[in-house]
Order: sequence, then structure tokens, then C-alpha cells
Amino acid sequence: MTSISKNNLNKLSDYLWEIPLGFDPKMKVPARIYSSESMLEMLFQDQSLIQLINLTTLNGIYKYALALPDIHEGYGAPIGGVFASKIEEDGIISPGAIGFDINCGVRLLGSNLLESEIKEKIPKLTKEIYKEVPSGVGTGGYLNLSFNDLDKILENGIDFMLENGLANNQDKEFCESSGKLLADSKAVSQKAKKRGKGQLGTIGAGNHFVEIQKVAEIFDEQLAKELNLFKNQVVIMIHCGSRGLGHQVATDYISMMLKHLDDYQIKLIDQQLACAPFNSSLGQNYFKAMNASANFAWANRQLITQEIRKAWQNVFGKNQELSLVYDVAHNIGKIETYDNLKLLIHRKGATRSFPKGSLEIPQKYQNIGQPVLIPGSMGTSSYVLIGKEKAIQESFGSTCHGAGRTMSRTKAKKIIKGENLKKELNNKGIAVEAGSYSGLAEEAPSAYKNISEVIEVVIEGGLAQKVVKLIPLGVIKG
Repeated sequence: MTSISKNNLNKLSDYLWEIPLGFDPKMKVPARIYSSESMLEMLFQDQSLIQLINLTTLNGIYKYALALPDIHEGYGAPIGGVFASKIEEDGIISPGAIGFDINCGVRLLGSNLLESEIKEKIPKLTKEIYKEVPSGVGTGGYLNLSFNDLDKILENGIDFMLENGLANNQDKEFCESSGKLLADSKAVSQKAKKRGKGQLGTIGAGNHFVEIQKVAEIFDEQLAKELNLFKNQVVIMIHCGSRGLGHQVATDYISMMLKHLDDYQIKLIDQQLACAPFNSSLGQNYFKAMNASANFAWANRQLITQEIRKAWQNVFGKNQELSLVYDVAHNIGKIETYDNLKLLIHRKGATRSFPKGSLEIPQKYQNIGQPVLIPGSMGTSSYVLIGKEKAIQESFGSTCHGAGRTMSRTKAKKIIKGENLKKELNNKGIAVEAGSYSGLAEEAPSAYKNISEVIEVVIEGGLAQKVVKLIPLGVIKG
């Protein structure tokens, strides 16, 4: 297997590096990496940069493959990776470069309360949310969907929730793509539908969570005001995706694409990058199924929002509201235009970062830019950023999505004791409700990069602007 070191990288700036065309003879374009010099060494400890190079060999790839500073090894493609595919030529679509948890994403809810007003009730609120929001591997939700209703969710996303009294107009307005992409439920297998049917309104396990947070620091008062965020405000962050349904969609189409590689005369450097021409029937069917999974994920985060609102009012009274600040996807493929070309942007562990004036963001935010929600590792800081023009020019409108792992879940569980971690978090004043100690251990902060260093790279690289820093008060996990 090819190895890579710092000597193979060209330094384009203090925060941008390039693996030049020709490093591997199969490369069609260069590969670029957003990283500080101090963080570079971490990138050589797994196969993430080799996976990034593998992306550069795909048919129809445009300009370069990109790694963001939270990059780490994934299935086929690195997590924290972005690339563009020329859909009007020989460009492909690859499920492995979008991820198994289609439209895994982040949602932020704002309250009108200060931490000082509710500090004593944080443990009670944490327990109440844990009770209302089902979590854990395979866990089912409270909404008993028929397959007919599931098909409507797959095709209509947030609109279904709105029509059924499970969302309000603001929930739709402040959701990426208004919570609905053009989809076809018939492109989703019955097996996928069976896996997802009972899981709406659930966070699952792994790195998914609900976190009660406070606004600890404001970097730009005007931008914070536009987002209705203020010092010491209590907010709630949700991180989850399309559950078993999205996972099965990826599994189904990877299997189908592997069987048809010869038909499309596609030769892969890694079978995990199974793909099909975007304009082929198989490519289009996956795209429609991926969009359907994305719609399911938006509906999922919306139902979780309703469950949290119920828990919130159970603790603080019926007159207390939680309003949506924004909802972003970070595992998705979207058709966007760059350099006057229509391209399919694969984002896997990468967040859209559009500047002010972009028509794809809510009217209210068009004069400031798109909110970018970046969760840190459990018990550490999270950030709200705003997209910048340079992201359109250099990163296909993308920035990071989190801290990025430095340790596998298996290794974390071997060396970290979940019960000790819970005590540490409690000692910091963070209430914790979790389904298992092993689930806590695998998400320990020591298993992740330093979120502040990751954020600094994307800020100094010009991809986004800092608005506020959030710190946790309560954590709910599967």
C-alpha cells in the first residue's frame, strides 16, 4: 500500500497543503488538505490520506479532492472529505463517499432562558430529555408509522411533519434545503423501510447525542444577534441522522454498484468506493434513495425536536419555547454550481458553508451567511460559525463537521472506563444520561482531536467565521 509523509506535501499556505498530481500515477487531480503544521502528524497515523488520494482516481472528479482538518479514516472515503463530480460528463456518484448515515447532521435550538435561571434544574432536564428521546442501538421510537406514512416522509421530509402538527413554519424555514429534497420512495428497498419504520424520533448510538449547552463566548455580537444567540443563553444541540434506513440504503446500493462496475467500465482502486455514473439508472436510483434518506433524517431530527420541546415544557412550563436556529447536513451529495459547472458535491463529514447572498439559505440569513454548526467531542466546546465567500472559491462551499477521531471506538473502550468518564463530567458540572458506560467510553474527549485547533484551521483558512462558543451543561447519549 502507498505510504505518505510530510515530505510528499506541497505547502500552499500555513493552513493548506497539496498532494500533487503524479504522486500516484492513477491520480486524475491533486488532493488538498486543510491543516495546521502542528496537526499534520496526526494525518499520517491512519489511512485517511491514502483514502483521499483514492478519491482523486474516480471518474469525472473535478479540480481536486479535499480533506478538512477533522479528517480521519472511514469506509472507502475519509470522514472529513469532499469532492466534486462532473455530472454532465463521466462523473460518478459513490455511496461510500457520502456515508452510511445519510444526512447525519446537527440541529441547534435556542431558548429564552439563562443558565443562571435554570442551573439547579439541569440534571432534571437531562433526565427528562433522556426519558422522552429514545436512544441506543436499534431502539424504536414512539411514532407508529404505517408504510404509507413512511413513504410520505421519504418524499416530503419536514413538509409531512408540518402537515401533521409535528413542526412549525420556522422549523421548515431554518432547515437546510427546507428539510426536503426531490426523492422517490420506490428507490428505497423494503428492507431499508422495515429498518427505519419504527426509528423516527430516535438518536441511536455511536457519536449521536442531545446536548444541553450554554453560550459561553461571543466572537461577533452582531452575527450572534442575527441568530438570536446571547451570552449565557441555554441552547440544545441535536446530532443524529437517518438511522437504520440510511445505513441499509447505502448497503443496498454499494452491493448493486459492485455488481455493475464492468457494465460501466469502471475500475476502482478500492472496492469500498463502489460507484455508478451519476446519469445512469443505477446512479439516479441511488441519488433518489439518498435524498429520501435525507428527508427521513430531517423528519427524525424534527420529531426529536418535538420530544425535547415536551421535556422542556415538562420542566419549565407550557409558556417556554424552543426555536430552531438552524439544521445542517454533513453526510450528503448535492447538485451545486461552481466555475459555471453543474457538479455533484460529495460531503462526508463536511458541512456546507455558504456566504451571505446565497439563495440556498433562509431569507433571514441571506445578509449574514449560512449558520454552520460544529459539535465538539463529548464534554468539550461546540461552535456556531458563519459561511464565507472563500469557501465557495476554494472548498466547494464546505467546512469541517466536528473534532474528528484520533482513536478507534474499540481502542477507546479498551483504555477508557465509562464510569470514570461520567464522574469526570459530573465533576465539571455536566449532567450525563447514557444507555451504557461503553457508549460513553467510545466518545471520550481523548478519542478526538482538539476542537479548538480544528476550528482555528477553518477560520484561518478563510472557510468560515466564528460567531459563538458553546459549552455543555447536560449530555444525553445512547
